Amino acid sequence: MGFQNWFAGAFLLWVLFVSNTHQLQTSQTQVLLQLRKHLENPFALQIWENYGGDLCNVSSTLHMSIRCHDGSVSELKIMGDKLAKVSEFNGFAVPNQTLSESFSIDSFVTTLTRLTNLRVLSLVSLGIWGPLPDKIHRLSSLELLDMRSNFIFGTIPPQLSRLGKLQSLTLDDNFFTDTVPGWLDSLSNLNVLSLKNNRLKGQFPSSICRILTLTDLALAHNKLSGKLPDLNALTSLHLLDLRENHFDSELPLMPKGLITALLSNNSFSGKIPGEIGKLSQIQHLDLSFNHLSGTPPSALFSLPNINYLNLATNMLGGALPNDLSCAAKLGFVDISANRLRGALPSCLNSSLDDRVVKYGGNCLSTDLQHRHSDSYCREVGIDRKRSKWNKIGVLIGVIGGAILIVLAAIGLVILCRRYRSRETLEQHSLPKVPLETSPAGISSELLANARFISQAAKLGTQGAPAYRLYTLEELEAATDIFNKSMFLGEGSLGKLYKGTLENGTCVTIRSLALFRKYSVRNLKFRLDLLSKLRHPHLVGLLGHCIDDGGGQDETTVNRVFLIYEYVPNGDFRSHLSEDSPDKLLAWPDRLAVLIGIAKAVHFLHAGVIPATFSNRLKTNNILLDEHRIAKLSDYGMSIITEDFEKLEGKGDSQKSWHMTKLEDDVYKFGFIILESLVGPIVSGKGEAFLLNEMTSFSSQDGRRRIVDPIVLTTSTQESLSIVISLTNKCISPESSTRPSFEDVLWNLQYAAQVQAVADADQKSDAASQS
Repeated sequence: MGFQNWFAGAFLLWVLFVSNTHQLQTSQTQVLLQLRKHLENPFALQIWENYGGDLCNVSSTLHMSIRCHDGSVSELKIMGDKLAKVSEFNGFAVPNQTLSESFSIDSFVTTLTRLTNLRVLSLVSLGIWGPLPDKIHRLSSLELLDMRSNFIFGTIPPQLSRLGKLQSLTLDDNFFTDTVPGWLDSLSNLNVLSLKNNRLKGQFPSSICRILTLTDLALAHNKLSGKLPDLNALTSLHLLDLRENHFDSELPLMPKGLITALLSNNSFSGKIPGEIGKLSQIQHLDLSFNHLSGTPPSALFSLPNINYLNLATNMLGGALPNDLSCAAKLGFVDISANRLRGALPSCLNSSLDDRVVKYGGNCLSTDLQHRHSDSYCREVGIDRKRSKWNKIGVLIGVIGGAILIVLAAIGLVILCRRYRSRETLEQHSLPKVPLETSPAGISSELLANARFISQAAKLGTQGAPAYRLYTLEELEAATDIFNKSMFLGEGSLGKLYKGTLENGTCVTIRSLALFRKYSVRNLKFRLDLLSKLRHPHLVGLLGHCIDDGGGQDETTVNRVFLIYEYVPNGDFRSHLSEDSPDKLLAWPDRLAVLIGIAKAVHFLHAGVIPATFSNRLKTNNILLDEHRIAKLSDYGMSIITEDFEKLEGKGDSQKSWHMTKLEDDVYKFGFIILESLVGPIVSGKGEAFLLNEMTSFSSQDGRRRIVDPIVLTTSTQESLSIVISLTNKCISPESSTRPSFEDVLWNLQYAAQVQAVADADQKSDAASQS
């Protein structure tokens, strides 16, 4: 009897337990379904639609996963397809980009906080918009919060500091403003802090240096400025990413355990501290596009684990020692666009090793073609001596400035009075200037702004010949009166000839086919704009010749000739073809070509005002010089052949045109990458065929079937996978999901780094076995 009573009691307790568990699961299910409704039923959650069982048991996908513990949701990951890729966002719903106007981030977070045992929350690319509510702190068990690629704006809520268990905070690709919070050290368990691609400003908070558990710190692509503090205390830090900010101090001391340091595109100045030579774990160091001076420490090149070192586009000077030692793992070095002198050390001589080395734009005796004069590199020392006097000049200037301001104010009043009277007179006496005096749609202000070319491009092309005007007689002498023997071919832009100038310089001359009628003056404006496009990876435009028939009629242009540098080693397509086996490029060489052209196109998009799009990107417009340095031809032709009125347009139509042209270049570059992968024979089957075959890349068998055998035998799976993923993004049917050229360049450089490391390891293993 006692046993029966015990059994009945135990059975009752079991029933009550199952009942309570079921009720709890039902409650959590209701919350999940409400969240789906808030998110406006994204594609990633369609699997929930007709699922009759417990959502904790639903199968995970690449875009959705749920994990549960004791009947509660402990992990929720959802990835949508609404990438935050808009040039401007003003805090309101954007059609087809954000969730609708009826979406309330406050209601969404309120519902979310009912998942009280949530430890992992990842909500990526879902179009969530609005300021993040303070009540997010109610998710007190959170260990990971990832809300990348949404449209969240405003201040990072201070109540996040109450999430004491948080180990990873990722808010990349949003629109947060204000400063990086000073309370971050309250998150004493934080390992990962990533706030990339926002609009954060102000200084780097010193409180971050007190988060001793931090392993990854990424604040790239913001507007942070000022001085960086000593980071030595962050002994656990492995990744430091501060690219694309405005830091202007000397380089800080960095922890010895650092593996990756990305500090490019800032304004760091002073010498590279010798302490960096003690970073024994560093593998990837990028200090490019800063204002660093002095001779780089020799220890940088021999760090035991270094495989990627980028010091390009600084003010580094002096001579590298001849006996410079390079680490065995060092696969990529870029010291280009500095002011280095002397000979290139033997360990950086790419002809003697598989190491990729970029060194153009210095005063190195090794680089006869792309070197600057010695006087250019000596200017660094001269400028440094002048700096003392400059400081004195500043003091004098401050005193004198106060006096000048008073005088200027008086002069301005007098000038304004005179100007008003003269303006009245000019309205009656000066003839109106016809619109034809400037290129169609290009104002004189826009042409003036075109002179602001990026410093990187200037440094990379200072050794190039100056642009000048040529006479028709010079061109006829260079081509033996355009003899058939000098004829190189004909395309949509006109005929090409090879020529030799009087000084012995080989050139390529294009007889340009004009598709509309220009006046001589209009055409000169356009050619002036085209002449400003100078970059190490663009075929150099040396000058032009306008044949007006020898008449005085400003409205008549018979022919236009463009004179370019002659690039002798053929086009990229011929180096991918089995028809020329002696020219075939291995995978690392193909990556080097792609990186060079990506740099050139990024310059055309972002390095000059107005930006230049529709750059005729295809493999036979990429030429290789005698050193196999890639150069893009046929760029900027839209300046001559297209109507530029849209550049001066206003409103959404102008923005739409701008984005369409930018994305058009990305799309076409995607097919250049694709041809590098599969070769011209496969790519010649057409765009539709290639798009259909892209699914083959997802399996090893598919890759073996479609990828060029040379690529398969000279690449690593990891490097290949990075580029295949990038290709998929570039040729995405949805233009809004395509990457920027900055992203394209970064991914290609990363793939090259991965490949270089693998090649160095393989070489080291082979040497040890022998």
